[in-house]
Amino acid sequence: MESLAFAKAHEAEWDRLRDLTSKGSLSGAESDEFVQLYQAAASHLATIRTHAPDPDLILTLSATVSAARSRLTQTRGSSLQGVWRALTVTMPYAFYRIRWWIHGVALAFIAIFALVVVYFAQNPDQIGLLGSPYSLEQYANEAFAAYYREYSGFDFGGMVWTNNAWIALQMIGGGVTGIFPAWVLLTNAVAIGQAGAIMNDHDMLDIFFQLILPHGLMELTAIFVAGAAGLRLFWVLLMPGDLPRTTALAKEGKHTMSVAFGLVGVLFVSALVEGYVTPSYLAWGLKIAIGAGVLLAFWLWVYVFGRQAQTTRPKERDLIVYAA
Repeated sequence: MESLAFAKAHEAEWDRLRDLTSKGSLSGAESDEFVQLYQAAASHLATIRTHAPDPDLILTLSATVSAARSRLTQTRGSSLQGVWRALTVTMPYAFYRIRWWIHGVALAFIAIFALVVVYFAQNPDQIGLLGSPYSLEQYANEAFAAYYREYSGFDFGGMVWTNNAWIALQMIGGGVTGIFPAWVLLTNAVAIGQAGAIMNDHDMLDIFFQLILPHGLMELTAIFVAGAAGLRLFWVLLMPGDLPRTTALAKEGKHTMSVAFGLVGVLFVSALVEGYVTPSYLAWGLKIAIGAGVLLAFWLWVYVFGRQAQTTRPKERDLIVYAA
């Protein structure tokens, strides 16, 4: 094998690999290209060493492959820089770009909840559809509040976190159907509305909100986010815009992955509040203030960092990198 001819045939690939290695940040497409070029260059180096051991060419290509390997290790490895970029750029931007979808889902959910409560309040004879008088009274006076103190804070928080995270990921994963996230949102809005109606029928609507609001402000917002992300994915499938449908769906899917990863952390914080704050003996006003503070911190994170990523860091916001 002629080493010069081989080098000439692959020179453009090696130059491109050097360019990508020296860049400060890579987009998703560039990251994929970088990995492919690195693998090809490593194979070329092995071929040259075996069939055309040209010392100068081996030295030059070895330096190229070594530099690319260092960059690849840095990109794939655990680094504080990667974690910081995910927390301050990619994740908040992924939430920020679907903020109006989230707000729309929240308004629809609250409207359905309110309609269910108002319906049973205006038609008290229909409350029997939800259970026998004895079971409804037991639910209002005992079961609803006991649910939050049945387990220890650690066990209860862990159970709530895994359950809600699973529901949220299902809504996102099933988003391409358009039906699944809408159905989950509808059934949950009706179920919570029915719970509120039962408590209201027993003159305990204040207890209902005292137990729901501390953790529910953030927990339900996370569910709204998951539903919005899933529905947005379905919308892109229907209306891809100027991009080919598969390209548009792949691009949206990358941002949706950031939402999914972010929701796991958000729901963990919500589970801590539900496990330790809601069942505690703190004053109800303080409990609700804690829940409202968590929600406010979330939206500040989304709007401050998300808007910054949109306006000043266009390359980094599209590069989805998570520390291993």
